Amino acid sequence: MGWDTKDVALLKRLWSAGQSAGQIAGRLGCSRNAVCGMLTRLGLKRGHKPPTARPKIRPPPKLRQASSAASARPAAKKVSRITAKRQQPKEFSKQQLYAILAEAVRNTG
Repeated sequence: MGWDTKDVALLKRLWSAGQSAGQIAGRLGCSRNAVCGMLTRLGLKRGHKPPTARPKIRPPPKLRQASSAASARPAAKKVSRITAKRQQPKEFSKQQLYAILAEAVRNTG
């Protein structure tokens, strides 16, 4: 859309009157994004609106203290079967790694 001086003046007037970008776009016969882009280029903004809701700030919940009998003995550690079977990977020296790589290259060719 080409913006001429009349359109820009109408845009400024409607925006200061409190109309939304969609309403202005309908009046000017262009898209809402075109109106938003022109408002940005002109540096026009609306003031920050205060929040409409007034939330209550509640204190955090109080934690219950555990009984002394429960805290006296340690809890059993749960170990899954998957982690019990898993072994650490074997570490190779640089020479062994080169030998493995050479063998892999021979097998692919």
